[in-house]
Amino acid sequence: MKFLNLLLGAVAAGSAVAAPACNAVSAPKDKRASKFKYVGVNQSGAEFGKDTLPGQLGKQYIWPAKSSIDTLMGKGMNTFRIPIMMERLVPGKMSGSIDGAYSQGLTDIVSYITGKGAYAIIDPHNFGRYYEQIITDVDGFKTWWATTARLFASNSKVIFDTNNEYHDMDNGLVARLNQAAIDGIRGAGATSQTIFIEGNSWSGAWTWVSSGTGASLASLTDPSNNLVYEMHQYLDSDGSGTSEACVSTTIGQERLQAATAWLKANGKKGILGETAGGANAQCINALTGMLGYMASNSDVWTGWLWWGGGPWWGTYMYSMEPPSGAGYEKVLPSLMPYF
Repeated sequence: MKFLNLLLGAVAAGSAVAAPACNAVSAPKDKRASKFKYVGVNQSGAEFGKDTLPGQLGKQYIWPAKSSIDTLMGKGMNTFRIPIMMERLVPGKMSGSIDGAYSQGLTDIVSYITGKGAYAIIDPHNFGRYYEQIITDVDGFKTWWATTARLFASNSKVIFDTNNEYHDMDNGLVARLNQAAIDGIRGAGATSQTIFIEGNSWSGAWTWVSSGTGASLASLTDPSNNLVYEMHQYLDSDGSGTSEACVSTTIGQERLQAATAWLKANGKKGILGETAGGANAQCINALTGMLGYMASNSDVWTGWLWWGGGPWWGTYMYSMEPPSGAGYEKVLPSLMPYF
């Protein structure tokens, strides 16, 4: 999400909003009757303050609120993507040692989510960069992933997302980085978990084919044969997710058509890892039309995740944070038939 790349360094101390009181929650709704395996929310916070590394917990960054996880699971969601910073988990160099405090925060929230029976997605929210430099050290990237995967190698409810929204990079490099992530994860003993593969050009569904990213990723190999291709799609005029306006009531399904055809032609599975629209009638119609289209193509689409939730979003236009986020209050009721 391009907007987040601008926002991450702007979170200041005292910007947090109070989290709702913790509620008891049962396991997520049985998903067997659903057309989607994964439905949920991106839970931001641990990737905030990217311009201040390593940063301080509670000042530059924050972990998701467990009470919000409970509330969203109570609505029927079963998947939560946790954006993190590569440099906070393994500081200094990608082949370095893990940071104990940050890794403890990550393992704590992941254990909480998966202990409730939901899926937790580990999302290095780095846009294909490490300390703001395009990652070209493929072996170092493989090592970073091996180090990270070892933390969760025994947890089958964890999903590994290779990197958020590679962009303005060589397609071949993006393919090599994705393959290195697969090799590092599997080599670390995490053989049962799903791996989400992201593409170049902000991993956009609408540019998946035209940018060449799909063609460059089609031949990735996984000894566990458990890859899902993660795409992102917003419905404003430039697809950046920076406006409450949506182009039309049909723009969502229109922007997924080429990617859907690619998934079918290549025998791949996909997930919409980020999507959102404004709390207005046109966007809600566009969103539900898109999700209905995905449901009718559930042979290739495994699910969708809203952007975004997290305790520091405040009045953000797409916020799915309970109890008062605009998305939570005004959009979520219309999306629940697509859980």
